[in-house]
Amino acid sequence: MSAGDRGRPKKNGRARRWGVVVAALVVVADQAVKWWVLVGIMAPPRTIPVTPFFNLVLTWNRGISFGLLNSQQAWNAWLLPVIAVVIVVVLAFWLSRAESRPLALAFGMVIGGAIGNVVDRLRFDGAVMDFLDLHLFGYHWPAFNVADAAISLGAVALVLQSLFGRAKTH
Repeated sequence: MSAGDRGRPKKNGRARRWGVVVAALVVVADQAVKWWVLVGIMAPPRTIPVTPFFNLVLTWNRGISFGLLNSQQAWNAWLLPVIAVVIVVVLAFWLSRAESRPLALAFGMVIGGAIGNVVDRLRFDGAVMDFLDLHLFGYHWPAFNVADAAISLGAVALVLQSLFGRAKTH
């Protein structure tokens, strides 16, 4: 660090803060919507057609993305949250190094979604609550939730940023 750099705030500190704010907002939105759906809409659990291609349903995913490894195995209840927390720690490290707001926002979305699903696993005996059901021509996309949507959008944004983001010049 040169003498001229001392005392000046880091340029990317603001971007990181945006990432943390987005992560927190995703967790709060995810848990609030899940609570509303569970307590206010899905009591009793049922399928609610919203449009010809979209239903509200109540499912419990004990596996990973798209229902993979969805089983009643005892190890799912503790191993999957541990893996998710490790991933969050790695992503938080990358967020701490993010130099642009779009990159920080993308990391924040993935981190917030992962934390939201870990909260579910802790609350619901290793399961994640899913309730959004998209379908077309008899094919149903695996049910998902707000956290899953944030993770997916954040991951797409990370890929786009890596492919098309401006290269850092010194």
